[in-house]
Amino acid sequence: MAKQITKVFKVTAPGGQATPAPPLGPALGANGVNPGQFIQAFNERTKELNGKVVGCVITVFQDRTFEFEIKSSPASVLVRDALGLDKGSTAPGTIEVGTINADQLRAIAEEKMADLNAGSVEAAMHVIAGTARSMGVAVKGL
Repeated sequence: MAKQITKVFKVTAPGGQATPAPPLGPALGANGVNPGQFIQAFNERTKELNGKVVGCVITVFQDRTFEFEIKSSPASVLVRDALGLDKGSTAPGTIEVGTINADQLRAIAEEKMADLNAGSVEAAMHVIAGTARSMGVAVKGL
């Protein structure tokens, strides 16, 4: 018989460097996951990412066991990394913090394609371009 699912929730954490300190530890504990076990397994599966923020979907079962699926980094993190930014604009639309080109958008879209609901890489590029614009990044060549 299949295990009974009690909770499904999402968290973001730095790959290979997660700790049970807030905000991750309390979020795990509140949802019935042993933070020590999760952190150890998460860090082992994401050690090659070395600090890059990744999403994670955690499924908790009735017997307090869990499974987790690693997702790609949020689009905003990928845009910031591609441009070498610390953060987005404080006033998007009026203050631009950088410019992203079509080649950079394509690379990000291909990396995130599995996690997006886009039918093609070009559609995914438009999704990423929208995220970039909302961060105050100018989009060129799209």
